Amino acid sequence: METVKNENIGFKVIAALKGHTGCIYALDRGLSDHTVFTGGSDQFIAHWDLESFRAEKFATSFTAHLYSICHIYEKQLLLAGTTDGSIHIIDVAQKKEIKILKYHQGPIFDIKYSLETNCFYTAGGDGNFAVCSLDTLSLVKIKRLCAEKVRSIDFNHDTSEIAVALGSGDVFIFDLFGLQVKYGFIAHRLSSNIVRYSPDGKFLLTGGRDAYLNIWETGNYNQIKSVAAHNWAIYDIAYSPDGTLFATGSRDKTVKLWDAGTFEFLKRINKEVYTGHSHSVNKLLWSPFHNYLVSVGDDKEVMIREVNIND
Repeated sequence: METVKNENIGFKVIAALKGHTGCIYALDRGLSDHTVFTGGSDQFIAHWDLESFRAEKFATSFTAHLYSICHIYEKQLLLAGTTDGSIHIIDVAQKKEIKILKYHQGPIFDIKYSLETNCFYTAGGDGNFAVCSLDTLSLVKIKRLCAEKVRSIDFNHDTSEIAVALGSGDVFIFDLFGLQVKYGFIAHRLSSNIVRYSPDGKFLLTGGRDAYLNIWETGNYNQIKSVAAHNWAIYDIAYSPDGTLFATGSRDKTVKLWDAGTFEFLKRINKEVYTGHSHSVNKLLWSPFHNYLVSVGDDKEVMIREVNIND
């Protein structure tokens, strides 16, 4: 993979969208390539248009803060996880809640789905990792993984594996179909907050409360690099649509860009230089629409930037 040089990265600040009245914790793709869903402590889901920069309240019937959103566009379902352990299932076409699941006793930190298994997966603050059927929208299996929070889930469909990040600092690797534990290792000194597979499936990136970015080979999950990437906890990692770059978002209020081939640091986006966030950056989404990098955080703003690689 060709190395991207620092000076070749260009930014264009597109918009800082306001509408939420509380911290934004949840972000996922919207109904099209140029829209996104957001949710947070103000207990509603907004649907933002990245062309017009307008938003509509998509769902408002929540009685607790939203920590996670998962849009299953193939099934026309929107899943929202709250701080009270509820998972609200919304029919996207009707904008109507059709079911509430309550099998976690703590906040829902992450929700992911797999069409290969026809299931969705939830990470709970009660230390449980759960699997639900996309056909019946009901619980299939729940596993107690630790006494701490389960924070993040990601799939590697090339190796048929699921990575799960734990508040204990561990990461577990499960077989996608049987859910047997294939690997387990200590990824961070403090909580492991985020797991993200590279688009080619060859690497697993993890970010922790210790502010380190760690890179692991997926063949045997040996660590190949460890970087003191931020000043505070890393909360999210997102790859660019073409896979050449990835971004990290942190409690230290910054977004950083990295070369996906060499894992070298390229650019730092902060409030002083690039009109960044004034508070913690909680979630990232790198949209194929104009290569927009979308970030949300405790400052209640949806920040949109266009990222360009100059020749």
